[in-house]
Order: sequence, then structure tokens, then C-alpha cells
Amino acid sequence: MKKRNIAILGSTGSIGTQALEVIRTHPSVFAVEILTAQNNAGLLIEQALEFKPNAVVIGNEAHYEKVTQALEPHLIKVFCGEESLEQIAQWDTVDTVLTAMVGFAGLKPTLNAIAAGKNIALANKETLVVAGHIITEQARKAGVNIYPVDSEHSAIFQCMAGEFHNPIEKIYLTASGGPFRGKKADELKEVKKEAALNHPNWEMGCKITIDSASMMNKGLEVIEAKWLFNLKPHQIEVIVHPQSIVHSIVQFEDGSMKAQMGLPDMKLPIQYALAYPDRIRSDFPRFQFPDYPSLTFEKPDFQTFRNLQLAYDAMNKGGNMPCILNAANEVAVAAFLKNQSGFLQMAQIIEECMNTIEFIENPGYEELYQTNKDTRKLAHKLIYKDQTISQQNCK
Repeated sequence: MKKRNIAILGSTGSIGTQALEVIRTHPSVFAVEILTAQNNAGLLIEQALEFKPNAVVIGNEAHYEKVTQALEPHLIKVFCGEESLEQIAQWDTVDTVLTAMVGFAGLKPTLNAIAAGKNIALANKETLVVAGHIITEQARKAGVNIYPVDSEHSAIFQCMAGEFHNPIEKIYLTASGGPFRGKKADELKEVKKEAALNHPNWEMGCKITIDSASMMNKGLEVIEAKWLFNLKPHQIEVIVHPQSIVHSIVQFEDGSMKAQMGLPDMKLPIQYALAYPDRIRSDFPRFQFPDYPSLTFEKPDFQTFRNLQLAYDAMNKGGNMPCILNAANEVAVAAFLKNQSGFLQMAQIIEECMNTIEFIENPGYEELYQTNKDTRKLAHKLIYKDQTISQQNCK
């Protein structure tokens, strides 16, 4: 393989750090060209000193001097601010951009990278949730490939190898069920973040772990799958698979089904996306059938885990509705992590935003930007209002 220069947008997060583990193991295959982070200046400095990228970007300008003093003596360029985060991946020396930023913030950098003709290893599912129609169209025009990093979408992509000419009848996205599988709403009223962050199978960042507990993560993946694989909503089904061994399934129009299996480890789909179309050797732990004498599957509980239904509703409605869903969820999750919102209240906030914010059938980027801004403002207002009511009831 020709050595590939990788830009990692969000290198200090869960996906970014695991991507660097993959690169560390295969120095003859990958080189780090660019690293970016929003706030974690200390870890960004450590990563840059080890991997010697051409440049780094720290989003929070307050950390610029600290990062500069640490890295400029090593001839590593240092930039800061939102504009630099959005533009850095366009550099000519970059081959592949791994978008591992969290939330809406990943949209503009991804669009810029596509415009510059860079192949995308996509870990920022919100980019396709919010603007799938724009991203896929721009990628098509630019001749850019989007390689999924989410384990479920990587599984579908792997099952499609050699089958891209064969129509898909249906896909099954598997979900672990998270830490609250089998629970009912009455049991989740007093749930705190510590319990929600205790995922049984996967090690992930805080935001995605809460999304997994609420099933919103699977809802976002449903919308992402629609755009990645050009599917209709009725072709995407979610099944709960507590063991997280079958990562997803593709069913073709003749009824045959393909599944991609393996132990839950995000480094495998990261490596597959960065190295595609090649598979390279790894020392990842191997699945052993005797360790899993039974693999089970269940229907999801749409009533208790309301977020999954809201995601399907947003996908069916289209337009800027997925953007509303995503923005409200980002605010609700942040509030829950600060103990400012209840676990079940997150879905209530999201639903009210979906019912209130103006619907736009065919939004452009600027309209999505405004939708995101308006939804966040409303979600903050709803959280504050509910807190006020709760405080009054306690008096």
C-alpha cells in the first residue's frame, strides 16, 4: 500500500485516540498529517509530540499560546479557532480525512474536505443526519468516497463488498440495548448519568454513550444508513442484539442475508475505513464461538425508548426535521450530563422542539445552520422552564 497521510478531526476523543492506536501499529501504512481538538490541549500536545504531524488546530483560542509554546520548537505548525478547524483538512498533503468531531460542528469541516476532493472516513454520524442530502450530492459531484466508521455501517459496507450491483431488500442495524435494556419508563424516572454511562459492551465518549442508553444513537444511525446506502425508511430495521457480536445484516432481494461479526472493538472499523480496499493484519482479539454459545435478538421497545421512534419520525418527515432532532438531542444530552435534565425528559425536549421549530422541506446549508441555532435556543429554554417549575413545586 502507498502510505496514506491522515487528518484526524477530533483526535482527543474516543474515535480519534483509537485511530491513533491503529496508526501507531501500522507506521508503514499510515502517517499523521493533521490533528485537531477543541479543548483538550494537553492530550493534543502529547499526540503531536509522538506522531509529529505537519500541523495541529486547537479550536478554543484560549489554549493557543500553550499549544504553540509546546509544539513550535518541534517545527509543528499550530492554528486555532473555528475557521481553522473548518479549513485545515483541505491541505494538499492530506489523503484521507477522519471526521471524529462530535455533533453539528463536524458538518462544515466535512463539506470543506469533500470540496477539496478528500476521501472521508466518517465517524461523525450527525453530519449525515443533519445534511445527508447535501453531503451525498457534494461527494458524488466531487468523486469523493465516504467510508463509514460506525461499526454498524462498516458492517453493512463490508457485507456489500462484491455486491454493490445487487439491490438491497432490507438492512438490520443491531443495537446492544445499552445499560437499560428491558427496563420500563417507571424504572428510568430517577436514572442518573453514572448508570447511563455504564455501557455493557462498548467503550465510547460520554455523548454517544448517553445516546446509546436512550437509543438515540441507533436512531441517528438509522438516518445515517438511509444516506450512506441510498435506502428508503422501510428498508431499515433495528434489532436488539445484547451480545454485540453481529454488527449488522444485509438482506438481498433473493432473501439471502449477510452478517458481519466480531468482538466489539471500534479499532477494527476504523482500520477498515482508513485502509480500504485493503485489509491489513491486526492483533485485535479474535471472536471464539465457544465463548458465545447463544446469540439472541429482540425487538426494540419504541414506547420506553421514545428517541428511536422520534428518529424514524424525523427521517420520514425529511427536510430540516433530522437537524431539529439532532440539535435538540445534543442540548438535552449535555443537560443530562450536568444533572440539569432527567433521562426521560430528553425525549420530551426533543419532541417539543420537533413540534415547534419551523419545518423546511428542502433546506440549504444556511437554513440548516439557522435551524440548528434556533433549536438549541428553544431546547435551552425548555430545560430552564422545566427546572423553574420543578423548583417551585419543591417549595
